[in-house]
Amino acid sequence: MNIAIIGTGYVGLVTGACFSEMGVHVTCVDIDTEKINQLKQGLVPIYEPGLEDLVRKNTAAGRLQFVTTLTPCLSAVEVIFIAVGTPPEEDGSADLSHVLEVAREIGRNMSRHLLVVTKSTVPVGTAHKIKAVIREELDKRGLDLTFDIASNPEFLKEGSAVKDFMSPDRVIVGVENEKGKDLMDKLYKPFLINNYRIFFTDIASAEMIKYAANAMLATRISFMNDIANLCERVGADANAVRRGIGSDTRIGTKFLYPGCGYGGSCFPKDIKALIKTAADNGYPMSVLEAVESVNEKQKKILFEKLQKHYNNNLSGKTIAVWGLAFKPETDDIREAPSLVTIDLLLKAGCKVRVYDPIAMNAAKKILGTQVCYCSDLYDAALQAEAVILQTEWKEFRLPSWDTLKRSMRTALVIDGRNIYDKNELKQKGFHYYGIGG
Repeated sequence: MNIAIIGTGYVGLVTGACFSEMGVHVTCVDIDTEKINQLKQGLVPIYEPGLEDLVRKNTAAGRLQFVTTLTPCLSAVEVIFIAVGTPPEEDGSADLSHVLEVAREIGRNMSRHLLVVTKSTVPVGTAHKIKAVIREELDKRGLDLTFDIASNPEFLKEGSAVKDFMSPDRVIVGVENEKGKDLMDKLYKPFLINNYRIFFTDIASAEMIKYAANAMLATRISFMNDIANLCERVGADANAVRRGIGSDTRIGTKFLYPGCGYGGSCFPKDIKALIKTAADNGYPMSVLEAVESVNEKQKKILFEKLQKHYNNNLSGKTIAVWGLAFKPETDDIREAPSLVTIDLLLKAGCKVRVYDPIAMNAAKKILGTQVCYCSDLYDAALQAEAVILQTEWKEFRLPSWDTLKRSMRTALVIDGRNIYDKNELKQKGFHYYGIGG
């Protein structure tokens, strides 16, 4: 089968590489000439474990190619996936301009029946807007070509996206007829051969499932952070509470870890978009508004703990920040809690030393020369008056506390992910603050 994927960002590139690994002939299209040239050389512009190997292997095998224009491949493909960005507008709504522009290009240039699939995260009703735009362009050309639309939202976790795509726990596909269903079934069956986990729905439901899933996960995170903050005030142990409620099989343990807030490219954007969609339809999403509010407050909590320890006197102090990416195994710093912490530290007059195993280059594009970029976690902590852990990378889990204590000016650790044993650190002579007691 021949398919095209429009957009070589995180979702588009993973999708293209994984489909090609299963024998599909994939053409990835992006208007960014520099990025396409890099990809042709096997250079992947994002960090995702296993992705670069897949790109190089399947490019060499001729199953994966990268181009800057869609038109030449339209006569050869059966399915087109739209995987371009949908950044948030100022009011929280998803910007669909890139999605609809792709639809226009398809309508202006298609010459055969196509299945057009939305892979980008888009509000309910977007697939039908795409259909209307394509039909409008075909009418301008005086053509009565048939085409189908579908919605196939992605559920990839950054840091394990290749694994998630190659062995998905479920695939959601919204279709409008059997023809589209059969094509999508054929595409995904190789991934699901041992355990068939594809769910076909109507298109509107597929679009909503993506937002609802992320909203539920974000809700669990903010709920646990709220509980953790209350635990501190009443003398309870948030980790004990988490284990206690997580042992209830109706609740489970996933996404119940207290921390310094969620970030990334999905949760913040999708929560805002769902709140805006609800508002546009005359329905206030009170729970999600609270989820978002709790998360914004939580991103400041590590700074507030530091500020309280030093009695609001932080000017001139050197602070080490361990971890910049919003989660481990990615270089993505979009909406990362670390950026909020660093901004507050700088405004308080601190000197900030940072280290992240992967996300340093991404951080430099945003932070510039405001902070000192260090070679490792020990370098970052040199003469520091506190270490703030923001991202739970594996190499941060077992530092030499004796080495750190000798090199730091003040033995203070603020643990934003609760990965350290507070009793051990106290025995080592450290002041320790975690989340939730």
